[in-house]
Amino acid sequence: MIKVGVIGATGYAGQQLVWLLNNHPEVEIEFLASHSYGGEAFSSIYRNFNKFLNKISIEINEVEKSIKKIDILFTALPHGKSFEFVQKALESGVKVIDLGADFRINDTEIFSEWYKIDHRYPDLSKEAVYGLSELNRDKIKDSKLIANPGCYPTASILALAPLLKNNLLMEDSILIDAKSGVSGAGRGAKVQTLYAECNESIKAYGVASHRHTPEIEQELSILNGSEITLTFTPHLVPMNRGILSVCYGKLKEKLSENEIFQVYKAIYGDENFIRLTKELPETRWVKNSNFCDISFRIDKRTGRIIVVSAIDNLMKGAAGQAIQNMNIMFGLKETKGLDLISMVP
Repeated sequence: MIKVGVIGATGYAGQQLVWLLNNHPEVEIEFLASHSYGGEAFSSIYRNFNKFLNKISIEINEVEKSIKKIDILFTALPHGKSFEFVQKALESGVKVIDLGADFRINDTEIFSEWYKIDHRYPDLSKEAVYGLSELNRDKIKDSKLIANPGCYPTASILALAPLLKNNLLMEDSILIDAKSGVSGAGRGAKVQTLYAECNESIKAYGVASHRHTPEIEQELSILNGSEITLTFTPHLVPMNRGILSVCYGKLKEKLSENEIFQVYKAIYGDENFIRLTKELPETRWVKNSNFCDISFRIDKRTGRIIVVSAIDNLMKGAAGQAIQNMNIMFGLKETKGLDLISMVP
């Protein structure tokens, strides 16, 4: 059994992670830690766990003495809060999957520019593997520190990766228009995510300044072999879960839809969690699952391709991908604990 600890277990991503870990046949949860709910039973915070998981959340200051009891640590904390925990875990020979942003950006100066904090462990950022499972599987296998991707980057990078890897898009033509459910803003109380503030409305936010921009640019640039600068605009929509990412780019040459499909099939054809669909993706078909649905259309009039992807932001965009990465790290079947399809309506 893999013994795990989770710091930040009571946020939305943390709770989803605990739900998956609790149902994983190869996992034993050693401890759950919370800034806000230390000393409380997990099932009293999330009552859906009643009779399933009554473990008491430990205080944050108790984490250090508990780290040596585990094989892998998951951190699901706001940016800037994971540094010390990750360092101590690695020093103790414990593997780490960080669901936050602290180790996603390779260049710590770029991290500091976008996140407005100094990076305390630049050497660890160089060591960390970006945990987009389908694209970095071989590196993930041997890594001790995984930077779990953000939700918007997961949907957007997976949508565009085959095109950039094959150098099919004009590098300065990429636009990403993405929409997320409210759970992406976290569980903390904020005026802008109150029901009366966001219901019956849709709004853009972080325009020309969203922190996921350099993460997307970094990974697409690596795939393309040249620097990618793009426009990314996220939106908040009044639903609990889901991300729909609509990505636009100018094709370098005229290609048929079948030719483009073969490009995607060559990369994703054998993937467990990527579904290439003829129909345009919808968030309801991936909700509560680890799937990413992808489809595209070619606008022959303008020479542009429009790629649409859909994920559940708390699953493939956070906790589900973290479990997928854990499975890879420990040599387990990649789908173990993730054999879930969306429930509708």
